[in-house]
Amino acid sequence: MPSIDAASSYADLRRREAVAPKRLYAIDAVCTPTSPVTDVAVLADLAGAAVRSGGGHVLANSHVVFPNGALTLVLILAESHLSIHTWPEERLIAIDLFSCGAIDGHRVLAELTAALHLSAVRVAEVDRGTPEQRPA
Repeated sequence: MPSIDAASSYADLRRREAVAPKRLYAIDAVCTPTSPVTDVAVLADLAGAAVRSGGGHVLANSHVVFPNGALTLVLILAESHLSIHTWPEERLIAIDLFSCGAIDGHRVLAELTAALHLSAVRVAEVDRGTPEQRPA
């Protein structure tokens, strides 16, 4: 879990982004034979690099590996979070990026899907927040 100390260094960022548009990017894709999605350390490194490429800040991460090799990885961001879930038996990967403020979600996802060698990438974008916070 991120400590209050790690999060407090981004307090000004969070105040500025409190009124910024919020967006959920939901990605479903197919893992290819070269997709590096079975090694949690590699996956966390690639996800962190993608977040940084989009101007985001990783505060902490956590993961679970299931007996069948499926995994869930969550990166806690100063700008919200990124989660990755895999289903090896279906070659499915689901990535959710919830963002607010200055992070470039399109760049994060472009970098991550390229680094993971994914195919059949489908992206859905949903504006979040109260009606007055949503883009017109």
